[in-house]
Amino acid sequence: MSPQNEPRKSKAERTSEAREKARIIRDAQLKKEKRNGWLIKGGVLVAAVAIIVIIALVVINTQKANEPIADVGDVPANANEFGGVTVGKDGSVIAPGTAAKSVDINSVPAMPTAAPTAVADPAAIGIKATAATDPAQVVVYLDFMCPACNQFEQTSGPELDSLRKEGKITVEYRALPFLDRFSAGTNYSSRSAAAAACVADQSPKNYKAFVDSLYTNQPAENSKGLDNAKLEKLASEAGAADIGSCVSDRTFRPFVAYTGALATTSGVNATPTVFVDGQQWMPEAVNQFSTFLNTVLDAKK
Repeated sequence: MSPQNEPRKSKAERTSEAREKARIIRDAQLKKEKRNGWLIKGGVLVAAVAIIVIIALVVINTQKANEPIADVGDVPANANEFGGVTVGKDGSVIAPGTAAKSVDINSVPAMPTAAPTAVADPAAIGIKATAATDPAQVVVYLDFMCPACNQFEQTSGPELDSLRKEGKITVEYRALPFLDRFSAGTNYSSRSAAAAACVADQSPKNYKAFVDSLYTNQPAENSKGLDNAKLEKLASEAGAADIGSCVSDRTFRPFVAYTGALATTSGVNATPTVFVDGQQWMPEAVNQFSTFLNTVLDAKK
């Protein structure tokens, strides 16, 4: 039967069909809205879970970074018990002739009643004049989060490198944990110093390159600093062997804590603190380090 011959629907039938179509459309819209609602709720739930996981990881890592450090620990190979790693003429690390194999923070002398403003007895912490025929000993106390240390390295590092390559000096780096309190609870100064100790222990020929990289990538004070994964990556990029287990096991954190405490009780109260052939550079007396350095070296001739 053609459409022209179909019986005309009554008004009631047309109204009923329209209502049925409207109901079908309405039901489909409700299902769609319900489905979208579940998707939104699911997305919010996933995002909430992700945020919780991230927060948990941050808390766990922060707690781990702040776990108590053992009182006793190993001294890195190629380092001395005062915290020093010495770089020589060809850029390689000079291993100390004799050095303690371990350190105990309980053996650090008590802090004097009046906090010292300078190191009274440099020889007690392995700092002294060398023989006239030997390279002068330069010792630099530093903190890898310290902007002034980075500035010192930028301004004086090239001259020290030049003199070192000429065989006129050796440069001994002693990394301290002084600015841990300015690293948003992550103890970055200790972690970076311990990572440098790992490199000195496992890959001494790459130690100086790693030190330079830590300055190049220095984080701002009052930040969390670089995480351990980044420290390990920088070590690898400097050519060092994998220090992952050394860092995660916090192998040299007791060593860093010990050398930091020893430096403080000995009179090192700021970074950088620098010695040339047993003499401490006092910036307020001789503002230009280069002037101080060359005066001491000239007197050695």
